[in-house]
Amino acid sequence: MQPSTEHSSLLWPLLLYAGAVVLLVGIMVGLSYILGQRHKEAETDEPFESGIKTTGDARIRFPVHFYIVAMFFVIFDLEAVFIVAWAISFKDLGWTGYWGVLVFIFILVAVLVYEWKIGALDFGPSGKKILKAMKNNKTQIIK
Repeated sequence: MQPSTEHSSLLWPLLLYAGAVVLLVGIMVGLSYILGQRHKEAETDEPFESGIKTTGDARIRFPVHFYIVAMFFVIFDLEAVFIVAWAISFKDLGWTGYWGVLVFIFILVAVLVYEWKIGALDFGPSGKKILKAMKNNKTQIIK
């Protein structure tokens, strides 16, 4: 068999599948255009979310803690992937891999402790700060 004939004989199922998908999508879009409703009221162009009418702008500013939490999630999620990959190939890596992942986990714990100590994991005022502020306000009101 020639290489070009062999290649094309393996390609025809993919081309048949792609053609069937394009045909099916075309039929669905065409039928929805033909059978679909056509109306233009004032409410048609309004955004609709779970029965609640829109109020205000959807573009709100998130506090910086949101982004910090997102970055922490990505970092620790990727670290979990590395640890799972190590666990899968544990027998192949042996003691060298064990000590390597132990150092990796130690660095993770050190970074977590550092983030905790600098206050990166504090996501709002603590109760003590709120009580202190309330006491200061009461003493200022009394004076």
